[in-house]
Order: sequence, then C-alpha cells, then structure tokens
Amino acid sequence: MSTKLLEGERALVTGCAGGIGRGIASALKAEGATVLGSDIAAPPAEDGIDFLAADLGRPDGWKTLLAGALDRLGTVSLFVHAASPRRREVDTPLSVSEETWDAMTGINLRAGFFLGREVGRHMRDKGIKGRILLITSQHRETPRNLPHYSASKAGMTMVMKELARTLAPSGIRVNALAPGAIPGGGFVADNLADLVKQIPIGRAGTPDDVAQMAVAVLSERFGRYVVGTTVEIDGGLGLMSWIPAKA
Repeated sequence: MSTKLLEGERALVTGCAGGIGRGIASALKAEGATVLGSDIAAPPAEDGIDFLAADLGRPDGWKTLLAGALDRLGTVSLFVHAASPRRREVDTPLSVSEETWDAMTGINLRAGFFLGREVGRHMRDKGIKGRILLITSQHRETPRNLPHYSASKAGMTMVMKELARTLAPSGIRVNALAPGAIPGGGFVADNLADLVKQIPIGRAGTPDDVAQMAVAVLSERFGRYVVGTTVEIDGGLGLMSWIPAKA
C-alpha cells in the first residue's frame, strides 16, 4: 500500500514556470499525483510533470486551459491557482495604469474564479471529492502599495469562501494559502535583508515552505476537515504589522 498522500490524484496547477506554483507542482508529484502545470509559456516536461501553455490574461484563456487540462488528464481532482503577473514596485496607487490593473485582476481574480467554479462543477458532476486551493497573499488584508495586487488577492479570498460554501455539500473542499515573503516568482524585494529582520522566525520563506502546506491541506489525511480557510505561511511576519517589535 502506498504511503504517498496524493496517490492517484490528478492535479492542475497554474503559474508553474517557477516560484510557488512550480514548488507546489513538484510537491504534488512527489506525493503521487499526476500533475499538469500551466503558464503563459510552458517549459518542457520534466521530473514527471507535464506542462500546457495558457494565457490567463486573455478573456478566453481559462476556457482554453480547462479544455486542454481535461483532454490531457481526463479528470481533475486537485486544482491550484498560483498564477499571478510579476509585480512592479512602480505600480503604486497614484501611478498604476488601467492596463496593469486589468492584467493583474484578470489573471488573479477573473481566471481564478472561473477556473475554480468550472473545475468545481466538473468535480461535482463527476462525483469527485476534489480539492481546490487558491494562492492569495498576506496583502489581502494589509496594504502593499500595489493596489491592483492587494485588491485582487483580497477578492480571491472572498471567491474562495463563496466557492467553499457552495461546493462543500458535494464533498469538495476549497481553501487558500496566504504566503508572506517568498522570494522568486512574482516577488522581488530590493530591501529583502531589512524585511527578513522583521520576520520572527528569522528568514524569508521558500516555495517549498508553501508547497508542503499545500500538500497537507489538499490531502485527506491532514486536511479532510479544512474548508473555507486561509492558512498563513509567513514565518510570523503578519504578527509584526510591518513594524519591528520592541523588547
């Protein structure tokens, strides 16, 4: 008997070119899942993970991805939405353009909702007790000086709750992870050393820190009663309110 937590599961993971999405895809594969990753430009298949190119910034991008995923996988029992455009520190509240706003909210919020909804519908109609996981952010609640990013992540949190309440009676669990400072992927910080000083655990996070929590929440061994919840993965940074603690 396999001791792997996700043996036999079929997973679709967005945002897999690198960073958190790639880390989650690798962790799901290591725990026995068949994994299809996607990104705007798909890297070649490696480590047993297949990839599919999909531009979720296009209005019909999510439909193309879902159709391709069902064609490749047959069914989807695990869905993780980790895709998010790269953030630029110049896109502040007084300077962010409509184009940049639309790109961020289109991929994070619009594609996240419609993919989550339609994957959930697929799971329900097929009688699959599936799991859906949205990758939000600590900045769903705290300003980041990037309004398009923070607003989209806050919206994703409510999308998660709406889908969780709707799909839970069908045995489908929907949750979210909220990473803190995880260098790589869309997160770039010129002041990373200063930021790390504010993190109680004393280091920045890694994609694998997020990926291992994703495995736990998605598994039926550890996460079977976790529904409509956002799990913080930030080393305690959220305790600090971005201000160093005083002794």
